[in-house]
Amino acid sequence: MKKLSWILILAIAFFASCQNQAPTQGADVSVPVRVTEVVKKTIYNTTSINGTVSPCASADLNTESEGKYRLNINKRTGKPYRLGDKVLKDEVLVELSNPEYELSIRIEAKKLDLENAKQEYDKQQSLFEKGGVTQRELQNAELSYINTRYDFENAELQMKKLQVIAPFDGVIVDLPYFTPEVKISSGTKVASMMDYSKLIMQTDFPEKFITTIQAGQEAYVTNYNLKDDTLKAVITQLSPAINEASRTFKGVMSISNPELKMRPGMFVKAEVVVERRDSAIVVDRELVQNKRRGKVVYVVERNTAVEKRINTGIETDTEVEIVSGLESGEKLVTEGYQMLSNRAKVRVQK
Repeated sequence: MKKLSWILILAIAFFASCQNQAPTQGADVSVPVRVTEVVKKTIYNTTSINGTVSPCASADLNTESEGKYRLNINKRTGKPYRLGDKVLKDEVLVELSNPEYELSIRIEAKKLDLENAKQEYDKQQSLFEKGGVTQRELQNAELSYINTRYDFENAELQMKKLQVIAPFDGVIVDLPYFTPEVKISSGTKVASMMDYSKLIMQTDFPEKFITTIQAGQEAYVTNYNLKDDTLKAVITQLSPAINEASRTFKGVMSISNPELKMRPGMFVKAEVVVERRDSAIVVDRELVQNKRRGKVVYVVERNTAVEKRINTGIETDTEVEIVSGLESGEKLVTEGYQMLSNRAKVRVQK
């Protein structure tokens, strides 16, 4: 009898427990998610091309006369020019001393001849206006002035042959050493310089891009030694002919390098933009799920997950363009989407 009583008590307790749990089992469960607002941005697709970069300008600077060597002072550093120094166009890097050569030019005498000829021409012009000289006399004075001016300008050019002058803004990349005041001959290389504020990359594009890649398209250039620095480039030239052996066509890129971070001769990788969309709706590639009815993403509306069927466009390794099915401003689920189904209750976490 006592045993029967215990069985009855346990049965009543079990029944009461089941009654208490019933409402909990029927309650809705909210899935925790994180969301982000859909915004428009730029997306582009690229193809990779490798090549070596060259400076946009380079020159070996040679002497045009013989004389005693003297390396000039760089006014920006207060020291003689050295490798790696930046120089401006028309700066005199090296000067030669050759008194015999200078005397043969007679530049001071020709300068004085020019001043006298100019005064005489001005005088004759004034007299001609007053009727004091003939047209022929004025022309003779003008001819004398022109000839003496040519003589003086030629003398200046001859004197400049004693100087080695930078032909453009650039950087000294080679500077052979010569003992100061040692005599060197004409045609001696005394410096080399490059301008690599812009770089040139000549490359070969695969034949399949013959209609895709056009002059004016952008590219982004990197080097494994400069992993955090990406330079912007543009395609400037393209050959219309296909190489029969390699099935490629030639192209030239101009690379902007204002801070001189990339150096001539570097082997680089260029990502050429073959397709681009501005103001496009772009989402992370991993958020797009492939279902039986097509590609979908989830957005949140009033604490409810809504399945959005989408059509995609440009795709990269990390992102995808949404052509239709998603609007800017919607709340896109970025975490917890794996557990969702259409119309599921969600709890947005911050």
